[in-house]
Order: sequence, then C-alpha cells, then structure tokens
Amino acid sequence: MVAVAIIPARLGSSRFPGKPLAPILGMPMIGHCYLRTQMSKQLHSTWVATCDQEIFDYVESIGGKAVMTADTHERAADRTAEAMLKIEQSIGQRIDIAVMVQGDEPLVTPEMIDDSIVALNEAPDADVACLMGRIEDLEGFGDRNEVKVVVDRQGYALYFSREPIPSPYRGQDVSKHMLKQVCIIPFRRDYLLKFLKLEQTALEIIESVDLNRCLEYGHKVKMALTEHPTVSVDTEQDRQDAEDALRSDKLVASYLKQPA
Repeated sequence: MVAVAIIPARLGSSRFPGKPLAPILGMPMIGHCYLRTQMSKQLHSTWVATCDQEIFDYVESIGGKAVMTADTHERAADRTAEAMLKIEQSIGQRIDIAVMVQGDEPLVTPEMIDDSIVALNEAPDADVACLMGRIEDLEGFGDRNEVKVVVDRQGYALYFSREPIPSPYRGQDVSKHMLKQVCIIPFRRDYLLKFLKLEQTALEIIESVDLNRCLEYGHKVKMALTEHPTVSVDTEQDRQDAEDALRSDKLVASYLKQPA
C-alpha cells in the first residue's frame, strides 16, 4: 500500500491571511504540520501542495517536499487531487491512499495519521475517513469555526455542521456527543478523483464542509475518534492557543532546534 500525506496550503485565507507562515514558537505553522506529519510510519512520503512560491520555498528550505498547484482551487480537496497526480509522476508509483492534512493543524501527531489510515483500511465499505475529537465545553461547541459532526452507532458520519449538533437547547445532556471534525482525511485514490467530478451539493455549500458532499450522494465517511489534543488555527487567538499547547509538547524537541 502506498499512502502519501498531502498538506494543502495557501496564503490567501479569508479568515487568517498568511496563516501557513504564521510563527508558532518561531517556526511557521506549515513547518510544524509538515515535520510532525512525516513522522508517521504508515506514509511513503509527505508533501505540501501550494500555489504560493513563498510556501514552496520555505518547505524546501527545511528539507521537505512540495508541489506547485493551480491558484484557482476553492477547495482543499481539489488542490490535493491535483497534487496527488503530480506526486505519482514524481515518485513513479500509483498512490493507494491520499491523506489530506490541513495545514492549520499544528498539533497533528504521527499517531493521528496512522489512526486515520487504519480507520479507512478497516472500513471496506467507505472510500474516505476522517478523524474527530472531543469538544470540552459549550463555548467551543458554539464556535462556528469548529465543524461539528454526529455519527451513527458504527462510527459513520451522519452530518457535519458549523452549528452545535446535536442540539444542546432542550436541556438534554449532549456532552458525550460534542464532537468536532479534525481535518486529517484519507481518501482512496480513485474516490478522490470521483469526488471532484461530483457537483457541489446544497448542504456542502451551506455549511462550507466538503464531506457533506459525500453524505448527500449517499457515500459513507468513516470517522475515528482521537484523544490527542488538537487546535485548528483560524484566528490569532487560535495561533496563541496552539503555541501554548506546543510549549509542553513532547514532539517539538525532536525537530525544533531553537525553543522560543
């Protein structure tokens, strides 16, 4: 099995312009994502897919692999698919699983990558999987930057929303169901290419969540719970929270030469 990680990244984020290069403990965020992802033993290789020369040059400067993609992509999955085909040409091999790792998850661990691949391999009726994490409080549950997910009894996604789901407003205890999407998403190769040919769906657009397209077409998304702490960086406060979390992170010392 050939599994590669692809980290789509661009400077033009509407919510946090330039965030891939935003410093965390003195290192650009994309550097943390890349160096931590490549530690996974399940991966053939790790790549950053970008349309920005500045990001490309930085990744190569730390000994990483990067691939240039078009600047017209609106969705991370589109950039990932273009990169996947270019990477196949570069390595001379057909990729079986493309693990899309969002470049704003600087607390990613190699175990999280491994767990996502295992989840997909153990679900032959699914062509895509995704990690999910626990939301610890109602404030986080109401944060519209966090994508919430509800799952069935077998751990397959039922729906993704930026609203709190299930509803906490009827007085029921929803604490065990307060789950968020963690954007480590392994696709089977051919399904990723098929996914991109599907017309965007209404709920995907309304929620701005790519995986709702899978669900609206009746395709299964296998979810896997991770207990590793995660911080998805969408704001300056998120960046500071990630920096605080990484100060005591055990992996940092293995790749960060100058502690902040």
